[in-house]
Amino acid sequence: MNYKYYSNLLLATALTIACSCSKVKNNGIENMPNPVITPTKPVDPVKQSPVGDVVGKITVGYQGWFATKGDGSPIDAWWHWTQDWGQTPSPTNKGMASWPDVRDYTTTYQTGFANLNNGSPAKLFSSFNDQTVDVQFKWMQDNGIDAAALQRFNPTGGEGPVRDAITVKVKAAAEAHNVKFYIMYDVSGWTSMQEEIKTDWTNKMSAYTASSAYAKQNGKPVVCIWGFGFSDNNHPFSPEVCLDVINWFKSKGCYVIGGVPTHWRTEESDSRAGFLSTYSAFNMLSPWMVGRIGNVVESDNFYNTVNVADEKYCASKGIDYQPCVLPGDLQAHQRAHGDFMWRQFYNMTRAGAQGIYISMFDEYNEANQIAKTAENQSQIPAGSGFVTLDEDGTVCSSDYYLRLTNDGGKMFKGQIALTKTRPTAPVQ
Repeated sequence: MNYKYYSNLLLATALTIACSCSKVKNNGIENMPNPVITPTKPVDPVKQSPVGDVVGKITVGYQGWFATKGDGSPIDAWWHWTQDWGQTPSPTNKGMASWPDVRDYTTTYQTGFANLNNGSPAKLFSSFNDQTVDVQFKWMQDNGIDAAALQRFNPTGGEGPVRDAITVKVKAAAEAHNVKFYIMYDVSGWTSMQEEIKTDWTNKMSAYTASSAYAKQNGKPVVCIWGFGFSDNNHPFSPEVCLDVINWFKSKGCYVIGGVPTHWRTEESDSRAGFLSTYSAFNMLSPWMVGRIGNVVESDNFYNTVNVADEKYCASKGIDYQPCVLPGDLQAHQRAHGDFMWRQFYNMTRAGAQGIYISMFDEYNEANQIAKTAENQSQIPAGSGFVTLDEDGTVCSSDYYLRLTNDGGKMFKGQIALTKTRPTAPVQ
């Protein structure tokens, strides 16, 4: 509030009233007292949150959902590496779209793919291995990533025990490497979500908030719910059901983030109608962007037509805004050796976002991972057809998108100047 303007406004008001009284007096009312003007304190606009563990920070979506036969996990399957989890990964049974660089892992597992083009055996990692999770959180620490949002799907089914075990490992790695983490519920396909999510938080996940590494914002433990309001058949929940869940978590003292549709504010396209008041109940909104943009031009268009207006709406309601930044689908040749991702960092920073959410850290299934990835043809199985980081002719080190995230985070935090020009070299 401009207090100088406010004082001048009061003076003008007083003069107007005085003139009005004088005019009435001339009409024969001689004894009307001068009015007493009692200034009212100006009302501050609703404020967005100060810097905490998610506001002002870089968060990555962390799946942690890869397992293998023989890794000792409760699921005892090639979890998310294949279409048929009971069978070994091979050219005819694969669930991944990108091939990881596994050289930093001490334990890896043999697949049915041919050897890599450099002659090494084609092996994959397991997220159930403690060293795997520790290495990945070390990468976060080394590259300025502040927090990991641990994805948690319906934990009541057969995957529940392995998801519980991964949470324990994430806690240990986050504490060891000074990286924050929080639980991000993905409610996709979760039929009995309304009550079961409350039970899961009460009986299991809330205990993790005691960890020194559990993310807090405004002094409150952070929890994210992804999937309310999406217009597909996998997210059929009503606004009332969703609002009940949001308010329940808030009643438990949580700071609640909503992973919401891209077009949440206009309630069109990927968003159901009638959800705006439900979206507005979240403390922070993080609209989904995977599959919505794929190049610099599309990023600029979204900045002009969506992101700026999103941030303005959130600011008017005191809601924090955490837009997605994507490395791009490697298999679809979207990355432009980092220029696509950098433009998003630039656009979201100048939009005034309160946080940035990287989609995703380890999503090798959709080829939009920033974690270490095969650099060139020598590092993928012979004949496999996986696209590598040098796909457009620019040589990129396997950690390039981690380093790019580091520099993008520095720009977002004001540690380096806002610039359209990517400062990160593809190879160190």
